[in-house]
Amino acid sequence: MAFIHTVLERPAYGWTNTDGSLVKPTPVQIFKQFLSRLNVINNRRNWLPLMSWLMVLTLAPFFILFLVKYFSLKLLLITFIYSMVVMGTHGTIWYHRYCTHRAFKFSNNFWRFITQNLTLKIIPEEIYVISHHVHHALSDQPGDPYNAQGGFLYCFLADANHQPINRNLSEGDFNRCVKLMQHTGVKANTYAQYKKWGTVANPFYAITGVVLSWIFWGTVFYLLGGFALVCALFGAAGFWAVGVRTFNYEGHGKGKDMRRDGVDHNRDDMSINQLWPGIVAGEWHNNHHLYPKSARSGFKLHQVDTAWYYIKFMHFVGAVSCYHDSKKQFMKTYYTKALPVKLCPKTGLALKEA
Repeated sequence: MAFIHTVLERPAYGWTNTDGSLVKPTPVQIFKQFLSRLNVINNRRNWLPLMSWLMVLTLAPFFILFLVKYFSLKLLLITFIYSMVVMGTHGTIWYHRYCTHRAFKFSNNFWRFITQNLTLKIIPEEIYVISHHVHHALSDQPGDPYNAQGGFLYCFLADANHQPINRNLSEGDFNRCVKLMQHTGVKANTYAQYKKWGTVANPFYAITGVVLSWIFWGTVFYLLGGFALVCALFGAAGFWAVGVRTFNYEGHGKGKDMRRDGVDHNRDDMSINQLWPGIVAGEWHNNHHLYPKSARSGFKLHQVDTAWYYIKFMHFVGAVSCYHDSKKQFMKTYYTKALPVKLCPKTGLALKEA
C-alpha cells in the first residue's frame, strides 16, 4: 500500500469496513484504544502519546488554582489572550504553516528556535506533523486520523488513537518520516532507536525540551507577576491544549456538510471557514485546505490572519527568508468571479475593465 496509507499506526478497530466505508467505533472502543495507547508498561513505544497527555494533566492543577485562588478580571483577560490568541496563533505559525506545510523558510536556525519556543511547549511536533500530511491526503476519508464523521471522541482522542506513526515501518519509510521532520529541528532517532522507541523523536531530547521550556516560561511568568501569573498562563496553556483537540471536528462541520456558497470555496472535503478560529489564530480552515502551502489563509478583507502578520513581520526584519502567499491566486480564481458583472446598457454585454 502507499506510504500515506501505512505511515500511521492502525487502531485496533481499523480504518475501514470491508465495503471500504469508515469504521465508526463506539465510545467504549475509543476509550479502550486510548488507554492502551497510553500504557507504557505493556509497550514503552507508547511514550509519546503518554507524554502528550501527561502535559495536559500536569497543567490542570494550575488552571484550578487560578480559578479558586488567584482569579481576577485582569488575569482572566490575560488568560484569554494567551490561550486564544497567543497559543492559537503560535500553533498556526509553527505546527501548521511551518512544520507541516513549509509555507515559509527561516533565514537561519536561530529564528526557527525563537519561533518554536515563543510559547509553553505543549504539543510534540511529531504527533502533529506526520499525521497532518495524512489528514490532507485523505481528508474526510477513511484513514484521515481526525475524520469528523467518526464523531467527537474520534477526533478529540486522535493524538493517541490515530496520530502516532506506525511502529513497524521499513527503514526506507522511516527515513521518509525523518525527512518530513528534519526542517523542524527535532532530534531524530536512528532506525535502530526507532525500533526500540517507536518514534522519529528521540525521547531524551523531546522530554528535555519540554522540561526546559516549562522552566524558562515558568521563571519568566513568575518574575513578571508571581505565582498567580504562573497559574493563570500555565492554566491557559492547558485550556488551549484541550480546546485545540476539538478543532478539526468542528472545522470539518462535525461530520456534516456545513459548507456555504461564497464562503467555503474548497469543495474537495468538508472543511469550513469559521469566524472565531480565523480571528484569534488565523485559521481559515477551508481557505487553508484550498491552498495548504500558503503562509496566509486570510484572503478576504474581513479575514484577520494573525499568523500571517507574524510571518510578514519576520520577513520584513530578515528573520524569514521567503514565503508563499496564495492570495492573488485566490482572488483571481474565486473572489473576482463572485463580483457582479457590469453590463453595457445598450448592448447588454459585459463591460471589460480598463
